[in-house]
Amino acid sequence: MILVLLGTQDSPFDRILKAISKEKEKKNIRDRVVAQIGCTNFEDESIETFDFASKEKIEELIDKARIVITHGGVGVITECINKGKKVIVVPRLKKYNEHANDHQLQITKEFASKGYILPLYDVKNLSKVLNEIKNFKPVKYQSNSENFKNKIKEYIKM
Repeated sequence: MILVLLGTQDSPFDRILKAISKEKEKKNIRDRVVAQIGCTNFEDESIETFDFASKEKIEELIDKARIVITHGGVGVITECINKGKKVIVVPRLKKYNEHANDHQLQITKEFASKGYILPLYDVKNLSKVLNEIKNFKPVKYQSNSENFKNKIKEYIKM
């Protein structure tokens, strides 16, 4: 199964769903696709959709997924990579009115630079990234929390 997670923002994010639909049509995606679409209006018979679910239900779906395609939220990305999932991240972008700013682009670049995820900056490249993910071995996630805590402690001592 491929799990698609669009998050809880109140802006639509149908770019990735349309791209997945095209790949399903072309038979480039043969997996069952389940998508949490939040506030996005989207219908396609080849994609199972639901608006929202409990954290437990989302975790259960992540556990079952072979691949997760998600927006660029830190929480969902770390949840998926902590579980050792292959993750494709599609950042919500301001120019498409999907978010107020492009912070998800920065988040995506950071996780990609460390080898945790595969980024998808342009949905036209979905087929290419789906081919790349077949052989992608994500780097085991290492939190930077301790370094961050130490920097705060040093700052407070000043």
